[in-house]
Amino acid sequence: MFKSAQSVERLIAEFSKLPGIGRKTAQRLTFWILKLKKEDATRLARAIIDVKEKVVRCSICSNVTEDDPCHICRDTKRDRSVICVVEEANDILALERAAEYRGLYHVLEGVLSPLDGIGPEQLRFRELMLRLKDDIKEVIIATNPNTEGEATAVYLSRLIKPMNIKVTRIARGLPVGSDLEYADQNTLSKALQGRQEF
Repeated sequence: MFKSAQSVERLIAEFSKLPGIGRKTAQRLTFWILKLKKEDATRLARAIIDVKEKVVRCSICSNVTEDDPCHICRDTKRDRSVICVVEEANDILALERAAEYRGLYHVLEGVLSPLDGIGPEQLRFRELMLRLKDDIKEVIIATNPNTEGEATAVYLSRLIKPMNIKVTRIARGLPVGSDLEYADQNTLSKALQGRQEF
């Protein structure tokens, strides 16, 4: 059996650990990197190291940021009476691209998934409930339209409703089983416009 150089094999193995990357794609990426100029490869490596060294979670909403609190939480022009709850920080990027929403965010850092051992204690529900004491009029639940996202949305609505805060869910402009990060701007815009009370 043919065996590549150890450093090539190591890079293929590391790429294979990435989500959605199999061995063939890992090999293609590795050989693409081998074709790069050294300074381009160094820039890529530096960008990865910078992300790991400089990026932190916002202490308010849990978005990714280099400055805490994040630029969204610091923005005084945003509607501070509305919080949009998302599963992951990359969902914020998708919603911001739609340029329809001007409120605040809250990242749960996952969804309820009892089969995977993820319950309310593993997510940022407690932090959200503390934020809801600050003159919040509406919570938009923007979890993904799959089984775990729906279960999380129902759980959240039951927690929030007794606080007399309006709870809405983004509309079904998103295909069931899809992720927010892959949706186009128009679909996300329509989903936000068509949100419904929970």
